[in-house]
Amino acid sequence: MNLPHSDASALAARVAAALPASEAVRLTSGRGLDHGAWVPLKVMYPAADLPVLQMSLPGHDPARLLDLGRRLRPLRDEGILIIGSGFLTHGLRFLTDWRPEAVPPGWSAEFDHWAAEALARGDVDALARFREAPGMPYAHPTVEHFHPLFVTLGAASTRARPRRR
Repeated sequence: MNLPHSDASALAARVAAALPASEAVRLTSGRGLDHGAWVPLKVMYPAADLPVLQMSLPGHDPARLLDLGRRLRPLRDEGILIIGSGFLTHGLRFLTDWRPEAVPPGWSAEFDHWAAEALARGDVDALARFREAPGMPYAHPTVEHFHPLFVTLGAASTRARPRRR
């Protein structure tokens, strides 16, 4: 469902300008949001009354994604919300009990615990080595749901501390 939204072309131009010349940039408009962006934004901003710019990640290298976040940090400092939408675990094909009240599988709980502790310590190096974490590769048979975390970590100020829910 396409909801009315504010134009984000000026923001898109600023983001493109913040990237190094070595990054390929392709600006498109008129395309709806991916479900990974649309779903949380629909819950957070049901009136769809703010400009939204969705970016594709330029690969799967945590260092490159951290750098991207660092380049976007000045926008965050201006009050622009930078969201890294994904899942802490995304091994859906390994689930055997789909009930909402089901106990999480061991691999999921192990990875969640490991990631929560690394985030609480601010240990970005450990997070970048997530392929060595307990619960892998079940937690992330593919990595596109985990990697947005690195952009947000790069965009975070050194004063920011992750919050546990």
